[in-house]
Amino acid sequence: MPAVFFLSGVIYDTVTLTRIDRLQDNLLLLVYILLLGIMVVLTGRLGIEPPPDRDQLAALTPFSRWVLRTRPYYPMASQFLMGGLFSAYAIFYSRSATLTGTAVFLGLLVGLLVANEFLRDRLSNLRLLISLYALVCFAFFTFFLPVITGSMNSLVFLSGAVLSAVVTSRVVHLVYRDNPDRSRREAIGVIAPAFALIGLLIGFYFMNWIPPVPLSLKFGGIYHEVKKTDGSFELSYERKWFEVWKRSDTTFPAHEPIYCFTAVFAPVALNTTVYHHWYYREKAGRAFTHADRIPVKISGGREGGYRAYTFKQQLDPGDWRVDVESEDGRIIGRVAVKVVDQPGGSPLLTTLLY
Repeated sequence: MPAVFFLSGVIYDTVTLTRIDRLQDNLLLLVYILLLGIMVVLTGRLGIEPPPDRDQLAALTPFSRWVLRTRPYYPMASQFLMGGLFSAYAIFYSRSATLTGTAVFLGLLVGLLVANEFLRDRLSNLRLLISLYALVCFAFFTFFLPVITGSMNSLVFLSGAVLSAVVTSRVVHLVYRDNPDRSRREAIGVIAPAFALIGLLIGFYFMNWIPPVPLSLKFGGIYHEVKKTDGSFELSYERKWFEVWKRSDTTFPAHEPIYCFTAVFAPVALNTTVYHHWYYREKAGRAFTHADRIPVKISGGREGGYRAYTFKQQLDPGDWRVDVESEDGRIIGRVAVKVVDQPGGSPLLTTLLY
């Protein structure tokens, strides 16, 4: 049954969490973070031991009695809240991650999402709780600040990291304030791993290991021709009659104009520049080398993504790929094609509207 509930929760989040800039979704995540912070403070100050005897409880207010009686359930509440947060993060970050270095942070989130199912007995450990709380704050502010500021750069990212550290510090302060059972030295030992984790994640960013949320590649492909008509793009590509699944060219004749079309989703207020970074290698097994990096200005808001294309001419035979990159070089998506020498003539083209 735990496995069934776990999978059901992930499927539910996948269906209901539609847009990363949706106000209701972000407010729900903020509520989860606030409630998790309260659970961390209560766990740190009161522990999870069974409630005291009835004489002690009788002298307290009804709310205080309820807080003490529910102490054994604090780990389960924390587990539920972290499960909801990690599930949402895994969905949002998976839309921006690729099978490159940016998958590292996504792998960490997915690993914690699964591990959370087995963490309940360990969630009374304050050091672990504080570190996980720092991580959920960091993952949230990484995409939330670009959404609300309409800007996406290193300064915004570092501001999110600093804000995560400030919120975590405040939670630790509430745990240890006027608490005779806790020492200042213990507080430093508890918060140090959380700060070290934030520092590690900042390193992940500068190594391009964190997906470029809130940007995501909705569609991309290689085409013989791209035309804009009546608000849609006509994408022409070669397809045999039985290739019903095909939506773009996977092989392309050498020395002909070639178009790379992409649709990149961005939040409503976000206006930024992405790049079509063209790479080439002559033979399989060799490393790809830089060929060209073309800027494309995009504006957010369109559900299907901001549509744009770049084109090149006279490509040499070999393997080509186009990395769709954010301004700071993180990969949003990738389109690949094999350029080959083939006899001339007019291929039979199919048109796709996007």
